[in-house]
Amino acid sequence: MDLVWVNGEHMRIPQTMRVVAAVATVGLLASACGQSLDSADSAGSTAASAAASTAASAAGGAATDTIKVGFVTPITGPLAAFGEGDQWVVDSMSAWFAEHPIQAGGKSYGVEILLKDSQSDPKRAGEVAGELINTDGVDVVLSHATPETTVPVAAQCEANATPCITADTPWQPWVAGLGGNPGDPSKGFNWSYHFFWGLEDMAAVYMDMWNQIDTNKKVGAFYANDADGQAFTDVAHGFPAILGPEGYTFDNPGLYPLGTQDFSSQISAFKSNDDQILDGIVVPPDFINFWKQAKQQGYNPKIATIGKAIEFPSAVAALGDLALNLGTEVWWAPSYPTTSSLTGLSSADFAKAYTDETGKQWNMPLGFVESMFETMAAAVTAAGGPDKQGIADAMKTMKVDALVGTLDWGKGPFPNVAKTYLTGGQWRKAEGGAFPYDLVIVSNAHAKELGLDVPMGGKVEPLP
Repeated sequence: MDLVWVNGEHMRIPQTMRVVAAVATVGLLASACGQSLDSADSAGSTAASAAASTAASAAGGAATDTIKVGFVTPITGPLAAFGEGDQWVVDSMSAWFAEHPIQAGGKSYGVEILLKDSQSDPKRAGEVAGELINTDGVDVVLSHATPETTVPVAAQCEANATPCITADTPWQPWVAGLGGNPGDPSKGFNWSYHFFWGLEDMAAVYMDMWNQIDTNKKVGAFYANDADGQAFTDVAHGFPAILGPEGYTFDNPGLYPLGTQDFSSQISAFKSNDDQILDGIVVPPDFINFWKQAKQQGYNPKIATIGKAIEFPSAVAALGDLALNLGTEVWWAPSYPTTSSLTGLSSADFAKAYTDETGKQWNMPLGFVESMFETMAAAVTAAGGPDKQGIADAMKTMKVDALVGTLDWGKGPFPNVAKTYLTGGQWRKAEGGAFPYDLVIVSNAHAKELGLDVPMGGKVEPLP
C-alpha cells in the first residue's frame, strides 16, 4: 500500500570455516585490547581498531592505509536495548577486517572503528557525529536505533559532506526528519543512505497477526510523543489512514510524554473503548510500567503488537510471565535464510556466535549493525577507496546481499532508502535452554510476498 503523506496525495565469498575461527577469536581480541565504548566526554577511538591495523599488517593481505569509520549508537539511556550487542559486533568486525582488509583501487585498507554513545539523546547524537567528522576525521559514519539517533547523525553528515549509512528507523520518519518528503521521491539527500522497513510494512504484518485472532477490530494506540509516535498516529498519513480502509478503528487517547510513570488515563480509555487490540511503539521502560499497570487495572486485550519495547530479550525478562504471547515486528532473526556478503556467516551462525561469546540471547539489531559494515565495505570497494564523494555516489545504486537480506538502493521507495523484509513474532516460553522466552515467527506472509521465505515457528495465539 502506498503511504499518503503530503497535500492529500498518495504518495560472496563462502569461507565459513575461516570466518567462524575469526569470530571465535573476538573474545580474546577484545580482552587483550580492553576495548570499550567512549565515555561521557566523547573520548576517541577504540583500542581494538589499532590492534586490527597491527594484525592486518602481520597478515597475508597487509593493509597499506586505513579507513576510519565512525559509529553512533545508544549504549546508555532508555534506548540502550538497541545498542546492547553493538560492542560485540564492532569487536567481530575489527577482527574480520584485521585479517581481511578492504581491497579497493589497488590498495589494501585496514579499518579503524570509532564508537560514540548517543546516551539516547538526539542532541548528543548530533554532537558526537560532528566530533567524529570534524575532530576525528572519519571517512564514513554509521548509526542505528530510532529517529532520535539516526536523524541527527544523518543531518550532521549532510551538513559536513560525509557519507552516512543508517538503519533501524522506519524510513518515513527518517526521510521526514531530514526535511524530505516521503511522498515525493524526486528530491533526495546528498550524503545519507538508509535501510529499514516502513509504516506500510509494519501495518501489513500487524494486520496479518490481528486477523488470526477473533476481535472487534478496535485498536488501542499506545504511542509516545516522539518522531515514531507522531508519524505512526498521523490521521492523514499514518496508521489511521492505512488501517481504516481495512475495517479497523484506531483509538488514540493522545501521545504521552516520554518517561510517564502513571498510565491510568490511557488504560481507562482503552477499557472504555473495549480496544481488543493493543498497538504501539514505545521505549522499553515505558511499556514495562504500562503493561504491569494495565494488568493491575484489568485491561486485557486479546492481542498486543508493540514496537521498540519488546523487541529485546532484556525487556521481556523484566516482564516475566506478563510477556507471554506479546507480539512485535521481527526485522531479523537467526531463522532468516540469509548470509553475510562480507563474512559468509549465515544468520543462524552469526546469532550463535553472539550467544557463545557473550552468554546473551540474540537480538534484532545485531543483523542490522553487521549489515551496515557490509554496506560500508561494499561502498568503499565500489568507490575505489575512501573518497567521500565516491562513496556517496556508489551508494546511489548500491546492492548488497546482506545478513538482513538483499539491500537495493536502486529500487527505492526513496532515492536514499533500501527497504528490508519484515515478519511478525510472539514471545513464547522456551522449552529448555538458557533463556526463559523465545521470539517465535508467527507471520511471514508479507516477507514472502517481497521475496524472502522465512520459516514459521508457530501460529498466532491470543494473550492469556
